[in-house]
Amino acid sequence: MSDRELEAPDCDRVFVFHRSRLYELFGQIEKEFEALYVENLSFSWSVVVELFLQKMFQISKDELKMSLIDFNAPSMGKAFKTALVVHTKVEALTDRLAEGGMPLEKAAEIFAITNEAVAGNKASSKKSTIQMGQKLKTAFKVPPGRNLVSSFKVGSDPNRVRYVRTFKGHRDGVWHVDAAKSNLLCSTSADQTARIWCIETGVCFAQYVGHEGSVNCARFNLANNGNDDNILVVTASGDQSAHIWKAPTTFNQQQQQQQQQQQQQQQQQPEQQQQQQTIAGCHHSSEDEKCSDKEEIIVDESETLLTIRQPLLKLTGHTCPVIAADWIANDNQIVTASWDRTANVFDAERGEIVNILSGHDLELNYCCAHPSQKLVVTASRDTTFRLWDFRESIHSVSVFQGHTESVTSAVFTGADKIVSGSDDRSVKVWDFRNMRTALTTIRMDSPVNRIAVSRTSNIIAIPTDNRQVRLYDLNGVRITRLPSTSRRGHHRMVCCCAWADDNSHCNLFSCGFDKQVLGWNVITSTTKDKE
Repeated sequence: MSDRELEAPDCDRVFVFHRSRLYELFGQIEKEFEALYVENLSFSWSVVVELFLQKMFQISKDELKMSLIDFNAPSMGKAFKTALVVHTKVEALTDRLAEGGMPLEKAAEIFAITNEAVAGNKASSKKSTIQMGQKLKTAFKVPPGRNLVSSFKVGSDPNRVRYVRTFKGHRDGVWHVDAAKSNLLCSTSADQTARIWCIETGVCFAQYVGHEGSVNCARFNLANNGNDDNILVVTASGDQSAHIWKAPTTFNQQQQQQQQQQQQQQQQQPEQQQQQQTIAGCHHSSEDEKCSDKEEIIVDESETLLTIRQPLLKLTGHTCPVIAADWIANDNQIVTASWDRTANVFDAERGEIVNILSGHDLELNYCCAHPSQKLVVTASRDTTFRLWDFRESIHSVSVFQGHTESVTSAVFTGADKIVSGSDDRSVKVWDFRNMRTALTTIRMDSPVNRIAVSRTSNIIAIPTDNRQVRLYDLNGVRITRLPSTSRRGHHRMVCCCAWADDNSHCNLFSCGFDKQVLGWNVITSTTKDKE
């Protein structure tokens, strides 16, 4: 017998061992994803039940928190104590409720058992327990064919939002998106480019390649957004600078036809090649890592795309990456925010620094200027955002505290309000005249990124890390959420949203780390009046 024949069984045993070990590691990875999903679901249910208790007993959130800390507080009634016990029981049943939902009959049975257990602990509370059970059954009453989980989706109307189109072309994650009144859309990406799109056709007809780092933000200068053939754009970049450049507002039909022909040719590639690329890119067990059912189309735009290589003006002075920029209203000035913990105000004609806004303890995440007044807001990782008032000769600053983690964005509304989003999974609505307490707090199930508020309908678009975009009004009432399926939704973290209120066909845009920008049609009160 040869040496090779003797070694063959040993090789087989080694192969079997490594294969079993590989399967074991894959199993551990899947368990980790399942644990994260259950934890996320448990947090969501906890928030839902807390809101339910607040509405049923008409108490504030602070009172609810104090009652959870001090259950034997003399001010707490018997029925409310019973509700808190039921709250705990509901959290324990989260896993069972989450697995495909639960019929109403089964839910009623579970709550009946819970009520009996509560009544057994204290006989004097039997009447309150029965009343509580009846209230719960009435509250959880849902139509036939639906489950208990879906009954909690109060106020959400999926018919109010419709997918319109996908803007593809970036080769890396898209950080920011901004819309102009003249049917223009600008997106910025980690691929070191900014792109100009036609909203109506979805065609990219210009790109800016003057930066040497990731392009983190872009803003149109709406002051000169008239009938001119060009519009000014400011972009902020990781190369520690901001650039001002001119973007065309129109493009010829020949460019559009050439790009559409190239897109059709890309879509008609052999089916076998599409299957190979799909198989190579879709081995993810997490729900948030799903790939699109369609192959990503990359169009060769070297001949049809207008490329802008040089800016009109470079704004320098920061010592760290510039994360955001915006145009200050009624003045030819620009504000920039940087990781060097400062915001600079530049003269947009000379490129000189007019003012340095310092005071934040950590890196800045965002800056935004008021659309009609000389007001600027800066958001920082130090859990605060600041309001800078330049309306008077003596400038003033106000510090807003209330978030517990990094403030990722803060924007102005049409009224005298500011909306802020944070990594603490909350969105808060503030009044200029009251810095101490937020008017409204919206709890999310994932860290919040760059939010946007509609100027006409005051709807807040909230993008989050878990690839979701949810819509709320300024009172904290949930309106709907954008679809998040593998075909018509984001596959990765959603970084930013932008409204185009003057465009009735496609009035909301979202961008994310899946390299794409999505256009949506959201039915608002304004669009209903037009119809």
